[in-house]
Amino acid sequence: MHVRTTPLEIRPQLIGLADPVHPLVVQRRGEGVVGLGRTLRWEFHGRRRFAEAAAAWASLVAGATVDDAVRLPGSGLIAFGAFAFSPDSARPSVLEVPSTVIGVREGRAFLTEISTEPFAGPPIVPRVRPYGAEYRIALLPGALDGEGYEAAVADAIGRITAGELEKVVLARDLVGKLPDGADLRRVLCDLALSYADCWTYAVDGLVGASPETLVEARDGLARTRVLAGSSARGADAGQDQAAAVALATSAKDQDEHRFAVQSALTALRARAATVTVSEQPFALKLPNLWHLASDLEATLEPGTTALDLVAALHPTAAVAGSPTEVASALIAELEPSDRGRYAGPVGWLGAHGDGEWAIALRGAQVDDDGRITAHAGAGIVAASSPVQERAETAMKFRPIADAFA
Repeated sequence: MHVRTTPLEIRPQLIGLADPVHPLVVQRRGEGVVGLGRTLRWEFHGRRRFAEAAAAWASLVAGATVDDAVRLPGSGLIAFGAFAFSPDSARPSVLEVPSTVIGVREGRAFLTEISTEPFAGPPIVPRVRPYGAEYRIALLPGALDGEGYEAAVADAIGRITAGELEKVVLARDLVGKLPDGADLRRVLCDLALSYADCWTYAVDGLVGASPETLVEARDGLARTRVLAGSSARGADAGQDQAAAVALATSAKDQDEHRFAVQSALTALRARAATVTVSEQPFALKLPNLWHLASDLEATLEPGTTALDLVAALHPTAAVAGSPTEVASALIAELEPSDRGRYAGPVGWLGAHGDGEWAIALRGAQVDDDGRITAHAGAGIVAASSPVQERAETAMKFRPIADAFA
């Protein structure tokens, strides 16, 4: 494998450069990477999907010749990835190595070319393609409608009250149909503009804008953000502040958040020399929600990669529950359809073990036949209310539903 990264003089608008039908994007606050073409693609299934992906990537990196004149996160040899939530999912986990990557980092732009053949000429800079026609799509209830979801939540509360587990995250789905040849960049642009502080992602048809960082790894340091516990924004400034205070002082949401933080701490401590965490969770403001959030930072053991951390952290209690194995089994029992990559890791992996990975939330899977499947979930604890948890999922559907509409 031959890799060449060169600086670009002009900072591009990344999403505009992406493929309209099969975009490959990971960005936040206007910075990130977009991939074009395909040099390699791997698919993985089952419990060893992360280990097999790590082995395939290490083999590729070992045999690559890299000329990187930029040396920023996302430059050089990288792969985009999206992993299924469950090892039993029929949806494959993927790593894709594009033939071209355009990136923006720290205000600097760069171009990476990846090929199985040596480079014979100067770099060719891709151009923005015209956007396709506008479209408006309504997402409708899928395998689990609102009433069915409330019944599943009530069942879960009964299991928690009986002492089987402490928390479980249950999701429901919405479905739709994308017109033939529709330009998915329109959805990504809407998400990136409306949710600039979130990770706008598109990998193998999985698109969305996630507020939750699974892991950022660079130069031996790793950061993760845990979100668990949420509340709707207020109608005015006073109500909004009251909603944030109510969330921060809610015993139910604090319990839900504590389970999520503890699961992330346990996973990181197995791979890190030191781990620090926010003393208290803080209220994170998004356009449509308040979230309870905690930031964790770890100093990594030598040789630990971003993909190692992805494997260790997934699934967190924020998207599965606690204890994890019991919660995952209950999810499989109460959710009538395969989550696919919903709530799984999505991001990019670098040759030096660096990378940026989000949890695939506030998004949807778009299949080649145009079928759209969106998921949203809520954390269920003993004090949960089926009606309120259904309302929470409705709020969490808003970013992706509005983007398609």
